[in-house]
Amino acid sequence: MNRLSVPARTIIDRIWDAHVVARPEPGQALLAIDRIFLHERTGPALLAGLAASGRAPRHPARIFGVMDHIVSTLPGRNELSHGPSARSFITEFRNSARSAGIRLFDLDDRLQGIVHVVSPEQGLALPGLTLVCPDSHTGTVGGLGALAWGIGSTEGEHAVATGTLLTPEPKRMRVRFDGVLPGGVVAKDMILALIGRFGASGGAPGGVAHAIEFAGPAVRALPIEGRLTLCNMAVEFGAWTGLVAPDEDTLQWVAGRPHAPQGAHFDQAAAHWLALRSDDDAAWDAEITLDVANLAPQVSWGTSPEHTGGVDGIVPDPSQEADAARRRACEQALAYMALKPGQSLAGTPIDAAFIGSCTNSRLSDLRAAAAMLRGAKVAPSVKAIVVPGSMPVKAAAEAEGLHRVFEDAGFEWRASGCSLCFFSGGDSFGFAEGSARRVISSTNRNFEGRQGPGVRTHLASPLTVVASALAGHITDPRPYLES
Repeated sequence: MNRLSVPARTIIDRIWDAHVVARPEPGQALLAIDRIFLHERTGPALLAGLAASGRAPRHPARIFGVMDHIVSTLPGRNELSHGPSARSFITEFRNSARSAGIRLFDLDDRLQGIVHVVSPEQGLALPGLTLVCPDSHTGTVGGLGALAWGIGSTEGEHAVATGTLLTPEPKRMRVRFDGVLPGGVVAKDMILALIGRFGASGGAPGGVAHAIEFAGPAVRALPIEGRLTLCNMAVEFGAWTGLVAPDEDTLQWVAGRPHAPQGAHFDQAAAHWLALRSDDDAAWDAEITLDVANLAPQVSWGTSPEHTGGVDGIVPDPSQEADAARRRACEQALAYMALKPGQSLAGTPIDAAFIGSCTNSRLSDLRAAAAMLRGAKVAPSVKAIVVPGSMPVKAAAEAEGLHRVFEDAGFEWRASGCSLCFFSGGDSFGFAEGSARRVISSTNRNFEGRQGPGVRTHLASPLTVVASALAGHITDPRPYLES
């Protein structure tokens, strides 16, 4: 074929085509799956179903198990730290993973952590690989240039048994962030602003979830861990997955990771990874551009990530919403959140502050938060908790003395796990059920009851969480950074 006749391709095309085993029908492909991650919340049933059908893992060395979702993060945790139900899941997953020959990051493993933190941290998620997990935030590792997505347990059984997965081919979208981020504004603010402006279904035009490439100068300027944060919440935008094309920063971040290629193999891999780029004239099914030059720190006001605005803004008036369904949703959200149209977000009192989850619990997040906390104290009325994303993150933070900064300021310093990202995560704020307490959180979801019955959750960056914890109410972090 004449070179000039080769159609322009996106990074999604390149990774997808490299993994196609067969195309049984138009619009679908049987894909080779490079990595499969399981966790203790859904892993036991998945492996039990596999065993009951008489099947075994096709490639055990490509499958990894993590204890993270419903584990206790209390200091000094042990087998009795978890509730009876959680202990049952943990024990069953431990036994079934060992029987299946799967590498398990167990609770006593110094490498244990949240699945979406462990996989890139250990070099198991790499540019150009396909990776699946029965968890909706699997697309996090797209920040490295991997094609990763969340699956159901039935799909998980098929992937474990065959090393492949029949997958509908997604449409392609490019989301471009232009401009230079102002001080105090980070990746979490970028993705919240995108969802707030274009809606929780903005990544699914026509009701079809797209695969998104995040691009533009503001994305290129992000550190790798910021890119992971950006891709983590692509699913909150309604997307199938999100990814960022690998570059030299990606190579530097991956180099030396335990499971990354080494020596000459790394050099060969790096050349391949840098070729995973979208052609300038590639065709996209949808495109969005957002300028971040004047972006303020973001905070959610409702019960969906799309209910988001600048921390210096006001609660919107649902009566101004033209769509009847959206108007009702906004009214319901404000009723649950006990907020009124026109009310300033800044100044709203909070009862608790949480830093953690697969969105914002990496070392860079903790460093930024600790830098703001040095010499300061959390407001007496606020319960503040920080949960590192993995035990290696915890160890690295402690080596830098960050845990002392958090503790001296009044934060509880915990072990790793999903924790208070969701109420059944093994931890709680200790609020009485239905007490309708208000929390500012670095997590990714704020549905009714997400962090406990009646708990009202405001999503924000770690910087905004810290500033609000110090003030005792939702507040703009920028003045704290200037002082």
